[in-house]
Amino acid sequence: MGAFSSPFIVPVAGVVWLTIMGISSMVGKAHSQRLKADQRMAMLQRGMSAEQIAQILQPEESGECGQGARTKDPLRSLANARRAGVVLVSIGIGLGLFGWLLSAILQVREVLAVSATGLIPLAIGVGFFVDYSLQKRELARFGLEVAADLPPQDRPR
Repeated sequence: MGAFSSPFIVPVAGVVWLTIMGISSMVGKAHSQRLKADQRMAMLQRGMSAEQIAQILQPEESGECGQGARTKDPLRSLANARRAGVVLVSIGIGLGLFGWLLSAILQVREVLAVSATGLIPLAIGVGFFVDYSLQKRELARFGLEVAADLPPQDRPR
């Protein structure tokens, strides 16, 4: 148990975890590229032309990680910013209340550090609400009014 009582165990574990995640991401990407190359080779062996292969694989490739020429729906972006803001502000308030309540129950002032950690998601959530209002203002400037109380299918287009 002596090895785990070092104050450096958390930073070292964090660095090791980030390294493992980075390596696994690179291995996964290489594996995905290898599978695509194998698909192309199999199609070529079956006598398909390069144009046919590109036409078949193009929709699959354009949806990956923001690559390709997909158009961005401004209303979806607006809804995502609002949803992220609501979730993060709620998490921040919840952490703050949890820390305050735990401190009151245990009568230990140091537990209020939990409440302080709630400020981080709270601030990020407020940032998302600022982004939401800026996006909404920009859409209104281009003539798109956003009806927040209507479901997406009933909104004017």
